[in-house]
Amino acid sequence: MTRTVYVNGEYLPETEATVSIFDRSFLMADGVYEVTSVLEGKLIDFDGHLARLERSLNELEMEKPEAFDDLLDIHRKLVELNGIDEGMIYLQVSRGSAGDRDFVFPDPEVVKPTLVLFTQSKPGLADNPVAKKGIKVISIEDIRWGRRDIKTVQLLYPSMGKMAAKKEGCDDAWLVEDGHVTEGTSNNAYIVKDGKIITRNLSSDILHGITRAAVLRFAREAQMEVEERPFTIAEAQDADEAFVTSASTFVMPVVEIDGAKVGAGEPGPVATRLREIYLDESIKSGI
Repeated sequence: MTRTVYVNGEYLPETEATVSIFDRSFLMADGVYEVTSVLEGKLIDFDGHLARLERSLNELEMEKPEAFDDLLDIHRKLVELNGIDEGMIYLQVSRGSAGDRDFVFPDPEVVKPTLVLFTQSKPGLADNPVAKKGIKVISIEDIRWGRRDIKTVQLLYPSMGKMAAKKEGCDDAWLVEDGHVTEGTSNNAYIVKDGKIITRNLSSDILHGITRAAVLRFAREAQMEVEERPFTIAEAQDADEAFVTSASTFVMPVVEIDGAKVGAGEPGPVATRLREIYLDESIKSGI
């Protein structure tokens, strides 16, 4: 089945969708993106993703696309047109195309942003069997640019990190800077020690995860103790549990770090319970 995608105001078959070779997302990675999960045909945490998108645009002094206020309707239309029950919607905004290559930003009065959205059907996303066995991660040096709080399309190093993990027979990589874990390649990182959930505090060092915010809110509502601070790989290896969160994996247990088992080497009760709570509450509040 050919997907219907959205490009600058038009719903098109994916085979007919095009963006200029001069688009700044292609030439300069001058773009931002969001991924919203769909469960039972509902958009999960949509308001949070929209708010973060607006923040990313503001931080890069990038104009909102003309259809910004219509994004909810566009998301829903794509879910309907592509028959998505479980999956994701990818959204990308770039500074547009000035018709040539230049380091200087184009005049926003003349060059309008490029807006692209497409769906990914992922049946079984919520009931992912990987969550029942957990994932293995390696650690690598974090050499990304300093504004990781902006969700840009600069994803080469995270992609290289995932490939490095794959070469070692693992699933993902945790990034380490100044001796402390920042985050995963595409997720926020956590450990659990003596029942306490520990995760790095918000700053420009990490992405301000929408799933992170929801999971920590649910954890506190469930009377779980949360401490927001940096932690080391050694501390993570000595933890009782570890896990990551993201819009596409929700809460995913981590059972091995750099070859060392975490706890019993299997998903622990805190991560398992948080995944259950997140999925239940998010589906209830989905739109």
